[in-house]
Amino acid sequence: MREVGTVFARAHELGMFTVLWCYQRNSAFKKDGVDYAASADLTGQANHPGVTIEADIVKQQQAENNGGYRTLGFGGTHDLLYDRLTSNQPIDLTRWQVANCYRGRVGLLNSGGASVGQGDLAQAVRTAVINKRTGGTGLITGRKAFQRPTGEGVDLLHAVQDVYLDNSVSTGSSGW
Repeated sequence: MREVGTVFARAHELGMFTVLWCYQRNSAFKKDGVDYAASADLTGQANHPGVTIEADIVKQQQAENNGGYRTLGFGGTHDLLYDRLTSNQPIDLTRWQVANCYRGRVGLLNSGGASVGQGDLAQAVRTAVINKRTGGTGLITGRKAFQRPTGEGVDLLHAVQDVYLDNSVSTGSSGW
């Protein structure tokens, strides 16, 4: 972490911005068929070191569940996280990720996920709406957009862009 922090500091001196992937990849995060690597509590905690070493943008999987600490039985956080600060609603789960990025002062990019085919457009738009409503910065659509015919990929990128340009899709920054 010190080494990355030093590199980030040098990048900032040179006028560059920094992006840190804060994913958790560990088979120990799977239990009873559920992958808690995308749980709000664990991903939120993973975001925190990224902002601490002064990443300008943190890239993270969008939270899909919660309770990783409780279920896996290691580490932990306060019960208020589960009882009052989040719910199972996807916007609440992703909002917790933004909260762990110094409440949005460091940008959160959510991963667009793997390209699975026909449902990619709907999933990308859903992810964009959730990210925008939580105060996130955006999402990465690489595989969903670029592993398909050019016209379909462009349509997907335009649909995501339309979410961020549409003022009727509210942002969550006032919820803090």
